[in-house]
Amino acid sequence: MTTRFIQGENLQYSHAFKQKVVGEIESGKITRNAAKELYGIKGSSTINYWIKKMGKNHLLNKVVRIELKDEPSKLKELKQHTRELEKALADAHLKLLAYETYIEVAEAELGRSLKKKPELRPSDLPTKKVNQKGRKQK
Repeated sequence: MTTRFIQGENLQYSHAFKQKVVGEIESGKITRNAAKELYGIKGSSTINYWIKKMGKNHLLNKVVRIELKDEPSKLKELKQHTRELEKALADAHLKLLAYETYIEVAEAELGRSLKKKPELRPSDLPTKKVNQKGRKQK
């Protein structure tokens, strides 16, 4: 018999009650959480314990992962690479912030904008040659 203590009370569940609850879960009538609420079962793993004790392990959620021999090492490599990329990105953001701050300070000291693009003169613009037929030459 399973014994549970609730606020000083000694709560015991009969074997027949346990079988009834596990049977309802096995038949699909209710879920483990629903049984817990419906019957006021207090322990978070009490029903799982009953299921294991009765040999109904198929009712427990299990995740089976099948992988190739080299998969764990590939996964570790990918996680390491991700960490390196995240660090590089964070470093790049910090460097960008430092450059932007440096430009702001320089602009304040010089009294003019350094971000502004210089005005282009027509002679600075790229020219494209056009042949006699009006087509651009390469």
